[in-house]
Amino acid sequence: MSTSSHPIVVIGAGPVGLAAAAHLAERGLDFLVLEAGDSPAAAVASWGHVRLFSPWRYNIDAAARRLLEVDGWMAPDLTALPIGGQLVGAYLEPLAKLPALAGRIRYGATVTAIGRDGVDRVRTAGRADTPFVIRIAGGSEILASTVIDASGTWRTPNVLGVNGLPAHGEINAAAHIDSALPDVLGRDRAAYAGRHTLVVGAGHSAANTLLALAELADQESSTTISWAIRTADPTRTYGGGDADALPARGALGTRVRTLVDSGRIQLLAGFGVGQLETDGGRVAVTARDGRTVTVDRIVSATGFRPDHTIAAELRLDLDPVLGATRQLAPLIDPNEHSCGTVPPHGVDELTQPEPGYYAIGAKSYGRAPTFLMATGYEQARSVVAALAGDWDAARQVQLELPETGVCSASPLGEADEPSCCGTAPAAAAEDKRGLATGISGGLLTLPLVTVGQQQASSGGSCCG
Repeated sequence: MSTSSHPIVVIGAGPVGLAAAAHLAERGLDFLVLEAGDSPAAAVASWGHVRLFSPWRYNIDAAARRLLEVDGWMAPDLTALPIGGQLVGAYLEPLAKLPALAGRIRYGATVTAIGRDGVDRVRTAGRADTPFVIRIAGGSEILASTVIDASGTWRTPNVLGVNGLPAHGEINAAAHIDSALPDVLGRDRAAYAGRHTLVVGAGHSAANTLLALAELADQESSTTISWAIRTADPTRTYGGGDADALPARGALGTRVRTLVDSGRIQLLAGFGVGQLETDGGRVAVTARDGRTVTVDRIVSATGFRPDHTIAAELRLDLDPVLGATRQLAPLIDPNEHSCGTVPPHGVDELTQPEPGYYAIGAKSYGRAPTFLMATGYEQARSVVAALAGDWDAARQVQLELPETGVCSASPLGEADEPSCCGTAPAAAAEDKRGLATGISGGLLTLPLVTVGQQQASSGGSCCG
């Protein structure tokens, strides 16, 4: 059965998914975007209070900008640092409303499985000419010629447990645990004001939350803050300070260090979470070395991991360590690379044994913490160019980013705590969902804020 009569389906209407849609629209290709949320970039909106490290000029995809400007859109001040809510309101929402995209985005469409129409993973004959079948929550199905999975990792955060498994008692204590980047000073204030909070993680999302909690403590003096990191020495966790090419990012680590030195934040270094036990509305968190801290709330800023279960009936060749494509893994391995040493890459590194299936954006990096949003834009451009048959463009590097020599990051030992969007020195960072806007520079180095899925389900990854 020919697949030519079916649209290219993009999963996720976050920054990278919408970038793919913009490139598809420019190329005149038939497409449909499936978004789990009820609006574009729902994940980004969830961390809308967080400021990005990179200015607007790196946060806007080239094809998206061209389409927007034809419609009369005026770009924001390209030197300004937006917060997540501004990224959504001033860029992603207008993009999703363009005539070229609006009628091709279906909201409230959660993809639960992807397969080939009428055949399972074992069948080889005629496979490439058989359309994909995409199952939506509720039971409906859509046929597609190609699948671009930009669903991100926002909905699949890492656990607190130091060994990659849930800590003993972690599931039972779920009511006391929040995922990264709660709005401590806004909608979530009541959960933290006057309480003792433990932030676990060593990346940018942890730093943002620690600073917000410190500000809350200025307003509510009974608010107490503890911070647990797995490494014994926090020096690299604080980042590059004044040496960071992105001043906003460097200042983040410097401010956290000052709060720790002054005693306003209790630092628990070398604290690998081993057990959680609830008692009387509080949680006793015990490290593997026996130390215990009892708190009211826990913020898990330990990064994210990909969920490939929706593609279980597809033929994927995934790196056994990172969960990225096997061709991409050596280029992004945090044991060897920082954000600043990841080389540009595109359709060739993203191609799977399953013809016509591509994972792009944060999901494409698996567990590697070196993803940057701009990298996702470049992936989208390259893949769409290939789908249009323009292989010269697909294999051409079109990524212009400033070089940033220092990255705030935690040592790789914090494997479950990758840094989000930043350019990390060889030490790998923690919030890996990164959205990174143009960030990936030099090689690909510029970071973004701190968060993201479908891209978050709709957002992108993070970095703030």
